[in-house]
Amino acid sequence: MRNILTGILFLSFSISIHSQDTAETRNGTVTFVTSNNVYVRFDDTSDINKGDTLKLNGTDCLLVEQKSTSSVVCSIINNCEVKKDDTVSISVILPVTDPEPDETIVVDEPPVSNVDVEPEYKEESSLYKESIRGRASVASYNTTSNLRENRGRFQARFALTADHIGDSKFSIESNLAYRGLVVTPADYDGRTSIFNVYNLNVRFDATESLSLTAGRKINPKASSVGANDGLQVEKYFGNFYIGGIGGYRPDFFDYGFNSALLQYGGYLGIETNSADFFSQTTLGAMEQSNDGATDRRYLFFQHNSTIASDLNLFAAMELDIFGDEGATSRLTNLYLSARYRFSRAVNAMISYDSRKRIIYYETFQTEIERLLDDDLARQGLRLRLNVRPAKIVWLGASYSSRFQSDQQNQSDNIYGYVTLTRIPKIGGRINVSYNTNASRYLTSNILSVRHSRDLVKSKLYGDIYFRMADYSYENLEAEYTQNYYGGSLSYNFTRTWQLAVSGEYSSFGEENMMRFYVRLSKRFYSKNKK
Repeated sequence: MRNILTGILFLSFSISIHSQDTAETRNGTVTFVTSNNVYVRFDDTSDINKGDTLKLNGTDCLLVEQKSTSSVVCSIINNCEVKKDDTVSISVILPVTDPEPDETIVVDEPPVSNVDVEPEYKEESSLYKESIRGRASVASYNTTSNLRENRGRFQARFALTADHIGDSKFSIESNLAYRGLVVTPADYDGRTSIFNVYNLNVRFDATESLSLTAGRKINPKASSVGANDGLQVEKYFGNFYIGGIGGYRPDFFDYGFNSALLQYGGYLGIETNSADFFSQTTLGAMEQSNDGATDRRYLFFQHNSTIASDLNLFAAMELDIFGDEGATSRLTNLYLSARYRFSRAVNAMISYDSRKRIIYYETFQTEIERLLDDDLARQGLRLRLNVRPAKIVWLGASYSSRFQSDQQNQSDNIYGYVTLTRIPKIGGRINVSYNTNASRYLTSNILSVRHSRDLVKSKLYGDIYFRMADYSYENLEAEYTQNYYGGSLSYNFTRTWQLAVSGEYSSFGEENMMRFYVRLSKRFYSKNKK
């Protein structure tokens, strides 16, 4: 009897030890930040799941949306400011390894029943995994003035990316916006209700290498083409791909559907994707018409590459090949940019663009001669440098210049900032920035100071700011100064619900103006399947 009790106690202790878990903190490095996503690299992501949160300076700042073996793709939460090379962390639960059994104790195991044996046949798992992320928001903007009539505006937005719904071959994208003017001046005769569809389409992945998309979509491999209302087909052959686009351009005036603006074209390209190198290069051609007659015909080129996570190159070009005589060509769009990370503390970017007015030969029939006479290239050059001299200090500066090929209408802009990400003893962060812009008719100088912090950790976030702007017009002797005082609060009810409220007071000469803004937003994403 004593031996039986001893065996039972040992088994209970072994099961208890086996069921205990231990927590481990893992650190990752932010490698890339876009307007929608943040990319974080880890040594191992096997214990990180979709829906987990990553901390920055002790605050939940990133929500894991997708992952690979060495990195995760996240969305920003709690209004955090995340920069490249920031270090984030996550606590993962790891099982404790079973201790080696004592060889002097032998416990006989009962025989395994046939019903416990797994069948040899298993249902094949889907090739596609569901990933849903989106945001819905409603907002109200209101402006009051002692010299002008009050204005009010209501705005709603809905954005959704649902890849492989229910692990199927179907995916949906949408980006919708509604704007309604609630309070308008008495003499206002414009539209008071505006609904825009920027993106709304359904994609069907017929195979792993063949996809069909129907609806309104901007093709990321041909972003300069813009939105297409119709059908897009793409097929991969290893690293090579070909695609076709057919449908209609959005209307020039209200961005709605216009069946008179037929367009069609195709493209081909090559893509390379490895741990240290990503490259995507596309070359294509488009024909655009208006009521059946050729309106524009052009070639387009796009290249995007990232080398060793340090150097990013991007290039886009459009060459028009249609004119009055059918044999003219014009370089209407050229954009080049390079971004390089010298170290975790220093990164720089340079870009150049040259754009000409696009001529649609059917749409602008009465103006073609004047447009070709004034065929100027609007050009721009931009330089940017960010430096992190200390762990809690960021410094940055940028210079941009806009000019025309005839050396007219030039403007120069200089911007600089200093950010203290954590104020010693006080807490929070502070940012000071200065911007000066000079053109042929106006010189402006703007100084801004902003302090932000968590008021209730992971729940309530607030900031206050002051901005002073001086304007000097070339044709006026007087100078004008405008001061802004503002602040905002954002409260997270849950991980996905947020309420933001902000207010601003400004004074300009004899005018005093108040702006009030309220936004309620909801984020949603697919949960992990067990």
